Amino acid sequence: MNNLNIDQQNLDAILAEVKKQGIDYLNHIHERSTASSGEVQIIGDLNEQGTGAIEALKQFNQRFEPIMVASSGPRYWGFVTGGTTPAAIAGDWLATIYDQNTQSAKGGGDISATIELETIQLLLSLFNLPKDFFGGFVTGATLSNFTCLAVGRQWIGKQLGKDFAREGVSGNVKVLSATPHSSAIKSLSMLGLGSGNFIQVNVMQGNREALDVADLELKIKALNGEPFILISSAGTVNTVDFDDFEAINALKEKYNFWWHIDAAFGGFAACSPKYDHLVKGWGNADSITVDCHKWLNVPYESAVFFVKEKHQLLQVETFQNSNAAYLGNPMDNFSYLNFLPENSRRLRALPAWFTLTSYGKQGYQEIVERNVDMALQFAGFISENPNFELLAPVRLNTVCFSLTDESLVPSFLTKLNATGKVFMTPTFYNGKKGIRAAFVNWRTKNEDIELATVAMKEILTEL
Repeated sequence: MNNLNIDQQNLDAILAEVKKQGIDYLNHIHERSTASSGEVQIIGDLNEQGTGAIEALKQFNQRFEPIMVASSGPRYWGFVTGGTTPAAIAGDWLATIYDQNTQSAKGGGDISATIELETIQLLLSLFNLPKDFFGGFVTGATLSNFTCLAVGRQWIGKQLGKDFAREGVSGNVKVLSATPHSSAIKSLSMLGLGSGNFIQVNVMQGNREALDVADLELKIKALNGEPFILISSAGTVNTVDFDDFEAINALKEKYNFWWHIDAAFGGFAACSPKYDHLVKGWGNADSITVDCHKWLNVPYESAVFFVKEKHQLLQVETFQNSNAAYLGNPMDNFSYLNFLPENSRRLRALPAWFTLTSYGKQGYQEIVERNVDMALQFAGFISENPNFELLAPVRLNTVCFSLTDESLVPSFLTKLNATGKVFMTPTFYNGKKGIRAAFVNWRTKNEDIELATVAMKEILTEL
């Protein structure tokens, strides 16, 4: 009997071992290191017969598991990395077990696309966005930005009497932005628009990253009526700054442009009455990017795009599989195949559906407000310690700071991360070397702030 048949007969025992190990990891995630210096020798030759799942698990535990970091834990404050709620874990396990290729909501397809469509509606409700958005799940902010900007590119073409999706991009598509995220810039590269081919809009004075609306209008007027794409920010990387969406709304009434908002994590400000003013007016955008594996706290490879339903024809023109007869007419039968980049996708919406259904609006309001409280508590420590300085005010959930002696930043951060007690990322802001700490994990508590600040004070004594 081969190993596949043996594993099939012993599936209960295999899953029981994985469940036991997973629960042990989650129960002790506070104790696990947030950094690792361990190395593993790569095996290049595949075993002839294989080992079976239990032996593979043993090898994983011997070689890899001990040096895996607690990136889903409460003190991993780099890269705006969320965790995973219990409900999201359950949904992710079931997504793997049922293993659906999420495409068609009807016409012989499976039900998983209907689950995704419902999840999009739940997210629109969570963010208090109008229901005239259509959406879908992709891997992350890069593919979400890519999808939205691809439809925006097609819109530009139509304004010029061209079909860019069919004919190819011709001419110079104008893109305006002040502080676009690197994933948006990468998307411009992949779309053939050019990563360096956007018009830089000035930011506001006074330690801001938000675009200067007056300068934006000057740049618009200089285009002499030419259509363009505007990439605006709902939460910049360093300081979580927000563009003035109400002012952009006013410009939208005067000028002809595609308005895209990168709200990868800042969009979650809408979950709290304390902070929803930051996104006031965002519902009039043509497209929006939101990362779910950040503040929604679902496993990695989960983001959504929202595009106004009035642009669905443009979206189908951009992504349709018109050369595959077996898929049918894209305008007659709904299928995600015709609305986003991927032809094959797992049921990414299920973890989001589970966590949204399980914890509701109140649950996410509490997560957002608690994380912001943690950021403010940490910022208080920075402000009170003469060895540190805040580089920008804390507007939401990220603390951008430096050392009073800027030259010590690299060595300080290296030593701090090496402790394995907390993980932060370097940055460069307003001409200074800095450090970012982003709070988006549902597990983070006061004790985690205290543990991290104690470690920081100890590192200072070593410098």
